[in-house]
Amino acid sequence: MKPIRESVLQGPVRIRGSLIGLALLAFVVGGVSGFVGAVFRLVLEQGDRLREELISWTHSRDIAGFAILVSSSAIATALAAWLVRRFAVGAKGSGIPDVEAVLRDEQAPPPLILIPVKFLGGVLAMGAGLALGREGPTVQMGAVIGHFLATTFRCNRDDIKALLAAGAGAGLATAFSAPVAGAVFVLEELVRRFDARITVATLCSSGSAIAVARLLLGNGPDFQLEPQPYSGFGTIPIFLFLGASAGLIGVGYSRLLLGVITAFEQLGSRLSTELRAAAVGAAVASLAWLGPGLVGGGDEITQRTLVGGDNIMVVGVILLVRFGLGPLSYGVAVPGGLFAPMLVVGAQTGFIEGTLFCRSFPYLSERPVAFAVVGMAAFFTAVVRAPVTGIVLVTEMTGCFTLLLPMLLACFAAMTIPMLLGSPPIYDSLGVRHGPR
Repeated sequence: MKPIRESVLQGPVRIRGSLIGLALLAFVVGGVSGFVGAVFRLVLEQGDRLREELISWTHSRDIAGFAILVSSSAIATALAAWLVRRFAVGAKGSGIPDVEAVLRDEQAPPPLILIPVKFLGGVLAMGAGLALGREGPTVQMGAVIGHFLATTFRCNRDDIKALLAAGAGAGLATAFSAPVAGAVFVLEELVRRFDARITVATLCSSGSAIAVARLLLGNGPDFQLEPQPYSGFGTIPIFLFLGASAGLIGVGYSRLLLGVITAFEQLGSRLSTELRAAAVGAAVASLAWLGPGLVGGGDEITQRTLVGGDNIMVVGVILLVRFGLGPLSYGVAVPGGLFAPMLVVGAQTGFIEGTLFCRSFPYLSERPVAFAVVGMAAFFTAVVRAPVTGIVLVTEMTGCFTLLLPMLLACFAAMTIPMLLGSPPIYDSLGVRHGPR
């Protein structure tokens, strides 16, 4: 692999630095990324259905059924880990720190082989029930698509970076049906500056990605909830408190995640990557046997929370389980992201606090569901440290625009607390830990 600055001369055709040429290529990058991401989502949905059917079938077979479920999950996660180790080490985990490192010229661009490894490995790991997000694979696959097309058409160095970032944004947009969040994510998290050419490429690619993805996935937000009222002035302290508590919990989540990764790395001399993955897969399958709805990416859990489908005690138990399951799943180093599991924790944190607030202050017009929505954005901000992305992402995923002010307040508090405690953004920590490859 060659770094971006040395790959300008590759490819049969040269697209010079014209803005129109960049936009056209970004349109293609987004369309291809949207198609790949949409197919990935459809396959993941089918994998979730197959897992649920397998769990239902194995329950009727008692101990033999339990053994089949555990062994199936262990084999799937071990195979995902083997694919990563054998063909593309850069496919492990989220991939977002790797994309950031490539954009900073600290790491060589990923090879094309990463796409099938990330796709198949993600399907195996998430299909087995690991609490991982689909956005990690779609972001990194989109970045690879953007880089491949940019070098194929011999773009200049800056436009190669722009198209790589645009592909990553298209991947996020497709993962959550959130085109604006995909564009904002590129500017706020990946490049961390406003660049006109990157902005043009990202807007174009995110738009074309969603246009293609909706042909396969349909229209509408990912989550459904009833219309929420606008919040009054008197709720400001409550949402600030929610944000502050989300910030504290986010610090704990980040430290737990990094601690799990460290523990798995220390086991590396005694247990192979595949054995570690198999052990976690078996543990997740055991949990799935007891509660099928506890495992996986967590969209169904979040949806239940957003319609108030569980009481506060059930939500509390699920929150504790998912708080540990997300870091445990990510520590295995198989393909998978952090966003979706974080949204689960944020929604349930907000729901629990919202329920307590509503019981303590019956005059509140807000219901616990509103606090769940705000909690999603606040917890995302606390861990990732990208508040605008979090607000836009949650707004697009829920279709709820009346809670923008509470989200703004909560995200302010959720971002401030980790900064005061010296907790760095999670992708910065992961990037330092991974180092250049």
